[in-house]
Amino acid sequence: MLFGLFRRRSRDAEHRVYCEIVAQARQPVFYTDFVVPDTIDGRFDMIVAHAVLYFRRMRGEDKKTSEFAQNVFDLFFQDMDASLREMGVSDTRVPKKVKVMGEAFYGRADAYMPFIDADDMESLAEAVGRNIYTDNPEPIAQKRLAQYLLQAAKDLEAQSTDDLLAGTIHWPDPDTFKTAAV
Repeated sequence: MLFGLFRRRSRDAEHRVYCEIVAQARQPVFYTDFVVPDTIDGRFDMIVAHAVLYFRRMRGEDKKTSEFAQNVFDLFFQDMDASLREMGVSDTRVPKKVKVMGEAFYGRADAYMPFIDADDMESLAEAVGRNIYTDNPEPIAQKRLAQYLLQAAKDLEAQSTDDLLAGTIHWPDPDTFKTAAV
């Protein structure tokens, strides 16, 4: 019984949340109709965009929620580390690459959150363009993606913290934005 006190607690809920974020970010519509580059960088950017939305929603909650969100964040970067190793990046280069990914995450969060907070679709579309559509600007797709991200932020706000902690995340259907008027 005493040894049970020292066992690491299960991170099942955090894992469910992370899997929900990744599953939403991997929706094929983003890479077809929204013209997000179907590359490692493009997929990373879509995971980051959805993670930013989740972490934005969880900010300002109680200590338990903050710790939970931190565990999800840590899981995100553990997965990035493992993915780099699977791709054959050398053990000495992985920490440097993860550091760059962390900087990219925080840069995108700083770029997106003020415009999400202000419900500013035009500015969010420009930020998305700078970060996701770096090689080939897609003004219409950028605006539609910005509309989707703004709606996702609103949908997350409407969900209970308990549901979000349990991994029950209701994202908007991106298909409804692929032909949205811009």
